[in-house]
Amino acid sequence: MSRVPLLWAAALLALSAGAAALPCSPLTFDEDSVVCVCNATYCDTFPELTPPSGADVLVVTSSRGGDRFAVTSAQFGPEACPPEWVTGVRVPQAETRQQVSGFGGAFTDAAGVNINSLSPEVQDQLLRAYFAEEGIRYKLGRVPIAGTDFSERPYSYDDNPGDESLEQFALTEEDFLLKIPHILAARELAPDLQLFGSAWSAPAWMKTNNDFIGMGFLKTEYYQLWADYIVRFLEEYVANGIPIQAITTQNEPTNGLDSYGFWNTMAWTPEMQRDWVRDNLGPTIRGNANFSDTKIIILDDQRILLPEWVNTILDDADAAQYVDAIGVHWYRDGDAPASLLTDTHNLHPNVPLIATEACEGSMVEKKVALGAWSRADTYAADIMDDLNNWVTGWVDWNIALDMTGGPNWAGNKVDSPIIIDAHGDQFFKQPMYYALGHFSVLLPHGTDIVAMEDPSDSLKGVVGLRADGQTVVTLLNRAEEAQQVVVTDATRGSVSLTLPARSLTSVLYATAD
Repeated sequence: MSRVPLLWAAALLALSAGAAALPCSPLTFDEDSVVCVCNATYCDTFPELTPPSGADVLVVTSSRGGDRFAVTSAQFGPEACPPEWVTGVRVPQAETRQQVSGFGGAFTDAAGVNINSLSPEVQDQLLRAYFAEEGIRYKLGRVPIAGTDFSERPYSYDDNPGDESLEQFALTEEDFLLKIPHILAARELAPDLQLFGSAWSAPAWMKTNNDFIGMGFLKTEYYQLWADYIVRFLEEYVANGIPIQAITTQNEPTNGLDSYGFWNTMAWTPEMQRDWVRDNLGPTIRGNANFSDTKIIILDDQRILLPEWVNTILDDADAAQYVDAIGVHWYRDGDAPASLLTDTHNLHPNVPLIATEACEGSMVEKKVALGAWSRADTYAADIMDDLNNWVTGWVDWNIALDMTGGPNWAGNKVDSPIIIDAHGDQFFKQPMYYALGHFSVLLPHGTDIVAMEDPSDSLKGVVGLRADGQTVVTLLNRAEEAQQVVVTDATRGSVSLTLPARSLTSVLYATAD
């Protein structure tokens, strides 16, 4: 690997658009772009943008070439018809669709192990990078209910066979050492952080196969006990200063239908999940005065299951009354067009969709790819497809992993937007981190999405109308060369831009009255 010259001078330059950010301290490994290095004394930040007015335009760019939230300015001119070699991007004037709920990541045991491997000063830098105003301003967090494969062992909160009163239910050292401290610190930085809990499996003794892994269903006689277990989790986290705003019915229930499953899972069919929500989970949550406002998110699995899985539950009015959202994962998106999201919305327009898990490196040999722009590209493309098809928020998987993509007790290692080098007491911000920031910062909670078709085969886009009166047009150039584009808003005019090769660009301007 080689160190790219640091851009210290850039930190001293004031941009007319707003206060200058601390620039990326780049480091090159064996991929096509760079990571940005953070340590106890330095970490790059998101620029403080002054919202433009009138014809002024701010342009924020990250690219394979090394741009990281680079800010330039432009101006709208008269509306222009671009020549044939220039791509025209017309901002839709259609009615707005869904509101953005936010973006975020998961507080896994593995993330906690890795964060704890750093000095306190670097731990603070990492959490600020995600949750602070100078970071990428995460507003959503996923909290595993007991163990996942991204733990160092399989476990539940009551591994005492036959404890049908849950008298021995208890949080574990993983909660007190690896999750709770970092969630509390994140909430200090982002007081409006919204959390949802997801279980991977019931205790093995509650299951038909008496194991955390493999093909095993929840025993029907424990349907109510499992709902009570979920409430106990909510109670224990509140007792430790962490209210949980929502729960999912379970992480990836179809994994449990595979007898060769190698990590924590529990099988459900949609009919089983419907019955459990209708008869047990829903009444238990809604009937508890302390948690009656806790939202219930169904599915929490691949979108290839849409809309049939959701229909099975929501077509039953007695079950549907307890359902607040639909969670989808991204792992089989190549087999399932994003239009399935719109199909599901059209069938159930009052039940919002949210993307509850995604990560790179899960089905390839190279788990951690330090500096791979291709992984930023796939993140951005998936988020755009989701937003253009009624999804309200997007939640990444582990917020931090080690240099191998772990720890993971089942060997199911993957990549993360932040990779920790414990030996160097530092961490690396991957291109994925910056891709996420273009959305989490520039399309904040409350932004109205306007559906946008991709301008060309190599150019994707999404449009948001922010609550502060700004319009954001985010464009993903997937081509190997720079693209000339003319962005036209009928209420403002046209502005010409050059999008670098393999880049993500956000265009910010004042929405016309």
